[in-house]
Amino acid sequence: MIPFKAPIDDILFTLSVTGDENRAADQGFDAEITSEILDHFARFAEDVIAPIDEPGDQEGCRIENGRVRMPSGFINAYQAYVEQGWQSISLAEEFGGQGAPATVCGAISEILAGACHSYQMVTGLVPGAARLIAQFGTDDQRQTWLPKLASGSHLATMCLTEPQAGSDLSDIRTVASQQQDGSWVLTGEKIFISGGDQDLSDEIVHLVLARTGTREDGVRGLTLFLCPSHSSETERNAITVTRIEEKMGLHASPTCQLAFDGATATPIGRIGNGLMCMFTMMNHARLDVALQGVAHATRAHHIAQSYAAERKQGRDRNTGQPIAIDQHHDVARMLARQDMLAMTGRLMAYKTFALMETGTNSDLIEFLTPICKSFCTDAGVEAAQIGIQVLGGYGYLREYRVEQTLRDARICQIYEGTNGIHSLTLAGRLTRHKDGASAKAFEALISDLIAGTRGNTELAKQLLTYWQQMTSEIIASDTPEQYGQDYMQISAATYGVALWTELADRLSPDQTSRYEKCMAQVTEWGAVTLACSTARMAHP
Repeated sequence: MIPFKAPIDDILFTLSVTGDENRAADQGFDAEITSEILDHFARFAEDVIAPIDEPGDQEGCRIENGRVRMPSGFINAYQAYVEQGWQSISLAEEFGGQGAPATVCGAISEILAGACHSYQMVTGLVPGAARLIAQFGTDDQRQTWLPKLASGSHLATMCLTEPQAGSDLSDIRTVASQQQDGSWVLTGEKIFISGGDQDLSDEIVHLVLARTGTREDGVRGLTLFLCPSHSSETERNAITVTRIEEKMGLHASPTCQLAFDGATATPIGRIGNGLMCMFTMMNHARLDVALQGVAHATRAHHIAQSYAAERKQGRDRNTGQPIAIDQHHDVARMLARQDMLAMTGRLMAYKTFALMETGTNSDLIEFLTPICKSFCTDAGVEAAQIGIQVLGGYGYLREYRVEQTLRDARICQIYEGTNGIHSLTLAGRLTRHKDGASAKAFEALISDLIAGTRGNTELAKQLLTYWQQMTSEIIASDTPEQYGQDYMQISAATYGVALWTELADRLSPDQTSRYEKCMAQVTEWGAVTLACSTARMAHP
């Protein structure tokens, strides 16, 4: 087994080149403090969280007497996590948090997912839940629940999906009924609920999308509810765990089916405005999933690179001495591809987080989020596949754990909106909504990135020109969905190549040697994407 090692140098480098430094300093987090925080968390993740990943994968979760029991070691790890204050780092100081910038919190999330994705799944919805309650909750809800999330006594879930309502939430059947005294109760069933029950925290804050209108109202009849796991200090709410799903990966993350049988709850936000409220949590979660993909790509590369540097096969043509397989061209190519996927995804995600932190361009964030989610999660799976190939037969075994990386990474392409759904959204609503404001904001960003560099901008300009042409065709089309996959691919390439182009002339000599192989792979990726998309558009 090759132990987990947090990619601190790459994360700090990415933060420094995606415009984070000044914003972090404005909030009391300068580069030095950021480095200290992440270095401290990296040691914690390597020493405390990573060791529970493999045994957790093998042991899995179980139900005992109607309650979920986490694998051995998880409770102790969570207690240490809370004691060191990591649970509260993203929450506002007035509620017991530390108010760290979004980029710093994103870095912690990436490291945590790399150390143990299953653990990150159970704990990782707290920042989004806190943001949602802070934005849409009443003063009483904020004062009641945010300190509990900050203290670690409560974790959070997001309860959307039902057996008949997955990507299309208009068919949700969980019903919210208002009682004579004005209170609300929930009745229905939710599936695929990460951390729907667990024995890490004392209690859970369930954020549940339920129907307050008629079925004919569709999504306009949905309201968001805060439904606590306990109706009082001693009694549990009317919520039952009916099963834990048996999954391909993430065995240590309990994916639960929950039955709400008259569970007490309170609405968050306006009645009938639930989907808009929930998107506040979902958009953060989608960037979080993007970083899960980055974490898996990075982990797969680290395993493959470490193995390839030691594994001897073949001989040097000149000396006749045995050589490590990383000296073979094909293996070196695969390693470089992995590294490019991880670093490009990281640049995309942290740039988007940095832009989100300004709070000034929601249209741009809306366009970048599906690109990040789609590219980064595809990258995680591809890098894991490459890792298995580099290790050969050993990659297919559990011993080196790159096969677990593939199993855990695969769900990232599915949850928080399948990558196909995000492609349709990009080519449909986001090119037309508000007169194409999101697409126009993306075009302006790419133009600014290209204009700000003295390096070779030819490929970046070609991609932008082609992206503009495709956008025009989509807007004019009656069937924009036919362009979805190509538009996602060309948008991702345009964003990624522009980021690397802008980065090229900002590298110091030692950084240039570290990333020049990545940049060569980026050029190949951008050129191939452009050529393939052009060919398909010419011969649909």
